[in-house]
Amino acid sequence: MNFKFNRKKVSGTLIVVPANEKSFVEEMKNYNFPEARSLKLKEVMGYNKRRMVAGDVCVSDLAVFGLEKLFERKLLSREEIDALLVVTQTGDYLMPPTSNIVQGRLGLKRDMLCLDINQACAGFVLGLIQAFMLLEQESVHKVVLINADILSRKASAQDRNIYPLIGDAAAISVIERGDADQPIYANVKMDGSQHAALVIPAGGLRLPCSAETARLEDVGDGNRRSKDHLFMDGSTIFNFVQTEVPPLINELLATAGASADSIDYFACHQPNRFMLQKLADKMKIPHARMPNNVVENFGNTSGATIPMALALNFADQIRQKPLRLCLAGFGAGLTWAAMLLNLGPLQFCEMIDYP
Repeated sequence: MNFKFNRKKVSGTLIVVPANEKSFVEEMKNYNFPEARSLKLKEVMGYNKRRMVAGDVCVSDLAVFGLEKLFERKLLSREEIDALLVVTQTGDYLMPPTSNIVQGRLGLKRDMLCLDINQACAGFVLGLIQAFMLLEQESVHKVVLINADILSRKASAQDRNIYPLIGDAAAISVIERGDADQPIYANVKMDGSQHAALVIPAGGLRLPCSAETARLEDVGDGNRRSKDHLFMDGSTIFNFVQTEVPPLINELLATAGASADSIDYFACHQPNRFMLQKLADKMKIPHARMPNNVVENFGNTSGATIPMALALNFADQIRQKPLRLCLAGFGAGLTWAAMLLNLGPLQFCEMIDYP
């Protein structure tokens, strides 16, 4: 499905990461796996450091902390937020919506829209599309988009395939109308027939959590997890990304009448370094134009990895001038989405620690 928008802009993005940092080398003892092979895995996949919440910290905690910082620095005011979007698959509760919780904790106005979007790795692009559509309404002038997940609380510490990858973070982006008459193009595709390739089997009404679903099972190669934990079919997801994402991006560029050479950077969701390098190679894009360093520094933070890549790699540039970017997210659903836009100059683009 194709989308086209005009006179919309992202005016700033703030990333909130837990101060609690974990090292892959320190955690290797958790896995029933030879140290030499673990170190080889570290090199190939880009495992190194990651940030994880401690205790019972939830999505709303990261979001409220970041927004309070923006209010304190007068980069945003409570009164001007007309819509609050929270894109997450690890909300505080099954009900109510986490966006309403954030609104209530911050004392935001009642004359506004709060909306949760149940998406993960493609969530930044989908959230931007929703924000741009809301800005078509006369009553909506400024939208706050929050992409946040705390999947570390749903990953087994004894699952070497999942646990070393996962990081927690919240990305808070402010979206509003712009003056530049520069079209924004987006494309979205879905395939629910493959939903089981990336899933937390238990916890919803299909399979409620119980003593049985919490029982750790040997799932092969020394890994142990329960049905309460995140599961990923790694080979299926790898093949999905390599097969489906390049034509999606090529279709987007063709629709916009743009070439790959005209794009400054390809800011993609970052599941791991290996997958991103292979994607860049398949698309014949130099690795320097498709950054892959989020996972090794912060872990795979789901829908927040794209704004994290911007803050980690381009903060100085993007605060000074526009960059022509192709954004691409892909993952749970299965969902894959891409967007072509000029981004910047941003009022703010940075990371802060959640204590």
